[in-house]
Amino acid sequence: MSTTPDDESRDTSSDESSSRPAGSSRQKRTEDRTGLFGLGRMGRGGIRPPRKPRGRTGGRRPGPLALTISIIAVIAVIIAIMSQVWTEVLWFSQIGYARVLWTQWIAAIALFLVGFAVMFGAVFASMTTAYRAREIGVPDDEATRNLEVYRTVIEPLRRRLTWAVPAVLALFGSAWQLAPSWREVLLAFSSQSFGIKDPQFGIDISFYVFVLPAVLTLVSFLSGVVLFSGVASVVVHYLYGGISVVRRPHFTKAARIHLAVFLALYAVIRAVGYWLGRYGALYASNSKFDGANYTDVNAVIPANAILAAIGLAVAFLFVASVRSSSWRLPIIGVVVMIVSSLVVGTAYPLVIQKFIVDPNAQRQEAEYIQRNINATKAAYGLENVETTNYDATTTATAGQLEKDAESTASIRLLDPGLVSPTFQQLQQNKQYYSFADRLNVDRYKVDSTSRDTVIAVRELNLSGLGQGQRTWVNEHTVYTHGYGVVNAYGNTVASGGYPSFWEGGIPSKGDLGEYEPRIYFGQYSPSYSIVGGKDNGSPRELDYPDDESRTGQVNTTFTGNGGPSVSNPLNRVLYAAKFQEPNILFSQEVRQGSQILYDRDPAKRVSKVAPWLTLDNSPYPAVIDHDDNPATPKRVMWILDGYTTTNNYPYAQHESLARATATADGQGGLLGAPEESNYVRNSVKAVVDAYDGSVKLYQWDDKDPILKAWQKVFPGSVTPMSQMSADLIAHMRYPEDLFNVQRTIMASYHVNDAAEFYSGGDFWKIPDDPTTPGQDQQAPYYLTLKMPGQEQASFSLSSAYIIGGNTNRNVLTGFLAVDSETSPGTGRKGERSSSYGKLRLLELPRSSNVSGPGQVQNIFDSNPAASTTLNLLSQQGSQVIKGNLLTLPVGGGLLYVQPVYVQSSSGTQYPLLRKVLVSFGDNVGFADTLSEALDQVFGGNSGATTGEQAVNGDAGAANDTNESTDGQDPTAGGGAASPAPSSDPTASASAPASASTDPSASGASDPKAELDQALSDAQTAMSDSDTARSKGDWAAYGEAQKRLNDAVNRAIAAQQKMG
Repeated sequence: MSTTPDDESRDTSSDESSSRPAGSSRQKRTEDRTGLFGLGRMGRGGIRPPRKPRGRTGGRRPGPLALTISIIAVIAVIIAIMSQVWTEVLWFSQIGYARVLWTQWIAAIALFLVGFAVMFGAVFASMTTAYRAREIGVPDDEATRNLEVYRTVIEPLRRRLTWAVPAVLALFGSAWQLAPSWREVLLAFSSQSFGIKDPQFGIDISFYVFVLPAVLTLVSFLSGVVLFSGVASVVVHYLYGGISVVRRPHFTKAARIHLAVFLALYAVIRAVGYWLGRYGALYASNSKFDGANYTDVNAVIPANAILAAIGLAVAFLFVASVRSSSWRLPIIGVVVMIVSSLVVGTAYPLVIQKFIVDPNAQRQEAEYIQRNINATKAAYGLENVETTNYDATTTATAGQLEKDAESTASIRLLDPGLVSPTFQQLQQNKQYYSFADRLNVDRYKVDSTSRDTVIAVRELNLSGLGQGQRTWVNEHTVYTHGYGVVNAYGNTVASGGYPSFWEGGIPSKGDLGEYEPRIYFGQYSPSYSIVGGKDNGSPRELDYPDDESRTGQVNTTFTGNGGPSVSNPLNRVLYAAKFQEPNILFSQEVRQGSQILYDRDPAKRVSKVAPWLTLDNSPYPAVIDHDDNPATPKRVMWILDGYTTTNNYPYAQHESLARATATADGQGGLLGAPEESNYVRNSVKAVVDAYDGSVKLYQWDDKDPILKAWQKVFPGSVTPMSQMSADLIAHMRYPEDLFNVQRTIMASYHVNDAAEFYSGGDFWKIPDDPTTPGQDQQAPYYLTLKMPGQEQASFSLSSAYIIGGNTNRNVLTGFLAVDSETSPGTGRKGERSSSYGKLRLLELPRSSNVSGPGQVQNIFDSNPAASTTLNLLSQQGSQVIKGNLLTLPVGGGLLYVQPVYVQSSSGTQYPLLRKVLVSFGDNVGFADTLSEALDQVFGGNSGATTGEQAVNGDAGAANDTNESTDGQDPTAGGGAASPAPSSDPTASASAPASASTDPSASGASDPKAELDQALSDAQTAMSDSDTARSKGDWAAYGEAQKRLNDAVNRAIAAQQKMG
């Protein structure tokens, strides 16, 4: 029995057709042309008989209740969608970045629609075309009868499947693959030249960064389109007998044509993929170094070109097979392609690697390693590192630090990672305020003098409220903002080891001058607050506590433009739905003109308006004259660093930004960081106003092509640096995260010779932080330094290196610092220091044995005088905390400084500076002050000027800023400081104490009795000290501290007598 395909069909039951005798097949064909994907209604047998009208006896009109429920459900769905979509429009419009949102949405929607149309059209056309070419006969074997059963089952769904299958495939294909790639597509259309060509093909880097990712995305999507369309066509042909694989394989001409076309298209796409793979080899990751190596250049890249040509040839053979009615040539082509991919694409590169490269790797790879070195330095901004050979001395002599007075005066004694509890105890003021766990470092110019400063923002902390105060009204309409900043000198302390605050208190007092203290936008602000509006002279928002006020507090009303309006009913409904809070609808606290503030974290705000940036997730605060007008109040600003990155820079080494920026201080991290990158620039400085939440993106790198491309995508979203006020520029700094990445790269790429790089014998590593048990990398530190060869000291970010490899030897090998000073000192708008960003590397001789941070920490811990004193302090109900271990290149060598803090081991805990450890070469100093410790190391007179000498911590503190929680001054009385037992710890440990309580003074010679008596006296003095402090009796507190210090000295002497 022979059959021929028909173009039209008629609706006749499949069951009836299968029950007719074989002789009626011709009649069956003309009367029953209905199939799985039939769309026509006309056939050779004429017009299809009309269908019987469907009866309505079983239907019923919906009742009022059902109709009401349906309407309510529709309204609820609309509100739910609008509460997520329209509120975003309101938020972006209010902040002034609506174009960013619309650009994202339009780009994603356009890509989705285009992808949907292409995928849907291709699959739909392949299915309907395959159906029109169907061929059905009477089942004459078991397989055909099974297919007939399937057709019978699917028949009622054929029209729905005709539309549903392409729609589902198009939905997933475009929504999951094409629409999320809006960034790549927009960048491809906004490509900017790098002005640098790759060393292999001579193509501008912009092709790899901007164009190639979009082309690869398109090829991948089209590959899916062809694959799904081909599979759909094959399924239809199979169901209708066009393809048979039972007994003897059989293809109808239509099926063969369709299959040949799809296979030809797929071969073309594979050929394009092979061709593009040649370019992808230039930024591929390899075990030794990234980028195309000898094998890639001489085997893999040519092989991909050959395979691309074979793919095109195979595509031609598939097309040619349509006329020849034979699969022989295409099959031969496919076999050749598979064999070629195995031989040319796999075996040949392996042979080249095994027999040519491996035996001569250092010589054969030299050219490509050099490409990698050059590209990596260019990609990470390391091309102009100033390298100096630094033969560090380990000998300490008197007056050795006299020429380094600028560096030693700025040595930071206040560790920002430790003193937050101290700020909390002394400056919190009320339980609903708090400070960040880790504070920030900055510098301020006051009276023409730069102050090394530790700064903290007093933010709102609702968890400090009692349970009875945690109402919706309080949390979202009364407690709406924090208040003020607290500044302390970083290089000196007040009596008793307390921070020397030069700005603080509520209302804020000190040397900053007038500024807007209210913090509505911060890292710990509530999820949302409803503020502003007409208060009719009765403000409701708590501003700050005030003992002189009748109510004990001062209230305020927000007057800025910080959030969308909730005055109109529609917005109130939408935000009530968004935050799932009906009180927003019904509360009378939501007044005419009220605004709702949300997404208040500075990093989150910037990430929304600049989704193309990788962001520092730890913004730092600064009090800034934003308009360079002394007549207007300054503003508290949050500053964030924004980075542009790519993973496609040819030959540059890939690095995980998240791993490179992970340090022991646990500070920050990156927001929106890719898994790996091989190019990074600090292209944007983002500034968020702490009062009204306004966001400004300032161009910081005017040469970055990626930033230029994004500026073309989002015109007007980035403000030129020329618009930055002089004071704002002065508070910018070199980003710590970028420096972390650069120091990670420089640990290997300080090596410039390709052969030496291949051996890896001179690679370094970043030391672990010796003060943390987690063995995390030591964080870099901001300090004012004068590097060798530098004309004057500048605010810098620095880090040390130790010997690399798999060894525990902790010997210093290098020291890297970057000039972080941004202000040129001209006071003019938009001007940045020409030396900003200058990287300087000190390389120590390979034979050097200068101790690294780990060795120095071990020396400190094992020093007899230091360990004895610290152990005694630990035994007296106190806890000793070692601060950041700083490294400074001064005196022709490397100086280490570590502040030592002591806090109570239980109850109220906050660390106070008690001792300072110093090391230079083999010499160790341990004293109450930095200057005394330096003198111990450098022959009794270091010649240095320290911060404690430059600024008296007690006199330098602003009026009423050093107040504790109870409102009293902990430094009052002047005697709270613990005076040093001696400038020489060894001498002080062996000198007899002169106090009358020393048993040795009356002739007793029992060291054990002396030690017990000293410890008892120390415990009594500590108890008296705590009692005096709690009562605010600071004269008694100072006297108790003196007795405690004397008792410690006697205990040290007694312990040394005992051996």
